[in-house]
Amino acid sequence: MLFTPPLFALPFPNIDPILIEFGPFAIRWYALAYVGGLLIGWWLAKKLCASPALWGGKSPIEPEEFDDAIVWVAFGVILGGRIGYVLFYNLPYYAGHPLEALTVWHGGMSFHGGFMGSILAMYLFTRRRSLSFVSMLDIAASVVPVGLFLGRIANFINGELWGRPSDVPWAIVFPHGGPLPRHPSQLYEAGLEGLTIFIVLQIAIRMGALRRPGTVAGLFVLLYGCSRIFVEFFREPDPQLGYLAGGFVTMGMVLSLPMLALGGWLIWRARRRPALNAGQPA
Repeated sequence: MLFTPPLFALPFPNIDPILIEFGPFAIRWYALAYVGGLLIGWWLAKKLCASPALWGGKSPIEPEEFDDAIVWVAFGVILGGRIGYVLFYNLPYYAGHPLEALTVWHGGMSFHGGFMGSILAMYLFTRRRSLSFVSMLDIAASVVPVGLFLGRIANFINGELWGRPSDVPWAIVFPHGGPLPRHPSQLYEAGLEGLTIFIVLQIAIRMGALRRPGTVAGLFVLLYGCSRIFVEFFREPDPQLGYLAGGFVTMGMVLSLPMLALGGWLIWRARRRPALNAGQPA
């Protein structure tokens, strides 16, 4: 069945991806999304750790610990995100052009790679400081949606990672996406992976989820996996990969499936553990 483009489509807002330029140096919205996500996440994480009522007593992580943890997480996200993209999405190209793997400023980051990199960074940090690894995961998971929201907005500004051709009234003709209007899938991801998950996690935290370590992390992983798989039905797959099977399965779906099992296991395990500070006044 042939796709019939609609008579009207929304124009791309054509926002300059470069915010400010100083000679050869440029500050891009995409870089600001990473920096802003990390800084806002760091601030929110410290606020959570400084709120005994959310833990039913003393937090297992002191707020000051995040002054150092943020550096570890930043390296984990950036290195993991780049390595994940190279391995999962474009290995044949980078095998022939290994130096290109270092050019992060040209784009190409994988959430799933950054996710694994940040977990490894937090594990190493908590082990070095003799802190609760699972509680650190909970705190990090509660603020990650902020970075996801900003990052997907930056993807939209860059006019990248667009959706599949569509005739919905809000379809957009992207500058580098050909003549057909497409789903603004970056905005779908910003709304689901960012805003919606953030709200759900904050509600869960206010209902005492931090008192059972692993609950918040499990919720995030489970909800992200569901959100990403759903959005992949609207997002155009990477051209070098295309569809992996059946004309609809994408690499994003494949990498998200294990997250469903991991999230469910974390929640199940958390519910079997005694609550933190049980019997102590908040």
